[in-house]
Amino acid sequence: MKLVITGLSHHTAPVEVRERLAFAEQTLPEALDRLRHRPGMVEGMILSTCNRVEVAVTAEDQVNPERSVQEFLEESSRVEPGWVSPYLYHYDGSNAIRHVFRVAASLDSMMVGEPQILGQLKSAYAVAKQHGALNGFLDLVMTRAFNVAKRVRTETEIGSSAVSISYAAVELARDIFGSLNGKRVLLVGAGKMAESAARHLRRAGVSDIAVTNRTRARADVLAEEFRGRVVDYEEFFHALPDIDIVIASSGAPHYIMNSEQMRSVMNRRRHRPMFLIDIAVPRNIEPAVNQLDGVFLYDIDDLDRVVKTNLEGRRSAADEAELIITEEVERMMLRLKTREVTPTIVSLQEQLEAVRTAEIERVRGKLGSLTPQQQEAIEAMTRGIINKIAHEPIAEMRRKANDPEGIHLIQTIRKLFRLGEG
Repeated sequence: MKLVITGLSHHTAPVEVRERLAFAEQTLPEALDRLRHRPGMVEGMILSTCNRVEVAVTAEDQVNPERSVQEFLEESSRVEPGWVSPYLYHYDGSNAIRHVFRVAASLDSMMVGEPQILGQLKSAYAVAKQHGALNGFLDLVMTRAFNVAKRVRTETEIGSSAVSISYAAVELARDIFGSLNGKRVLLVGAGKMAESAARHLRRAGVSDIAVTNRTRARADVLAEEFRGRVVDYEEFFHALPDIDIVIASSGAPHYIMNSEQMRSVMNRRRHRPMFLIDIAVPRNIEPAVNQLDGVFLYDIDDLDRVVKTNLEGRRSAADEAELIITEEVERMMLRLKTREVTPTIVSLQEQLEAVRTAEIERVRGKLGSLTPQQQEAIEAMTRGIINKIAHEPIAEMRRKANDPEGIHLIQTIRKLFRLGEG
């Protein structure tokens, strides 16, 4: 039996290629069924995200799973044969196990340390499991991958620091206020950056989000998405005394908030802390505002410095995580040795011994009366024959115990000697 992963990702294929190969969520059950019914396929799982499409399979020895999966991808995406080949990678055996562990731990992600990929991998696993596509070796590998990812998160700092501008802004707000529960936020502008910041704020516990924008329709859409409210653009200054966090990202060509205006706002707030995040270019908030008591103003350069510092930290944590992955792959291969090699050796020895004793019993009547010495000689001779027959298969299994090819060898020996299921 072979374990193989075939796929493409942001490392090997541009977005237009990834789009062509992607599987819509609702098509996965039917796709898994087609995958499993290809000749020689035993198990299968499909991971399809914006950054990668991967197919993991276990297959019988006599098939070429790499070629079969490539054909499956070409048929599923309706592209001409060979079109996808330059973008594909293939991993088998321990390299496949390592790849799965690295993907689960987000070491292969576009943004190292991001948590989304683990959730996506678990969803892909759940769909495959629900539709009967996982029931053996691949299931074992995936289950271990989730534990490895948890270990990497627990033992390293790979996911603990902000590595996007919007996430960095929210983390700085948390540093200032502690908990963000109960804080009021105003988004000035309703573009992608504001949307991303609002999403992070919601996850951080903010429940009151107000949106103001020159174009009211866009403010309405964003407010509805985050269960917030709209403030008229011409009136948003009147709302500021009740706001704790302002994220400014409007396209205004000039300052829309200056120090005199903010001094008035802070007087009405009785100088309770206020956090201002100016991620607009050109800037929306006059820098002198930062000199007011109780005001904490950060612009996009400040946030970019935070992100770069955190990225360096993640790279260091990734090195630690790679050591964990190497250790876990070795542990997995050792587990396979225990799980597959030892029981196979025992079964082989038991079966050969059963054949030996049965043959002695079959011919015992023809041998007449034997002395104890003769009986002992027959026992020794037949045991010697059996041991010589078993020696090479057992020695080879032990040599290949930590080699990916060992899995294939074990399956072959079990079939040759009719040892039952591996």
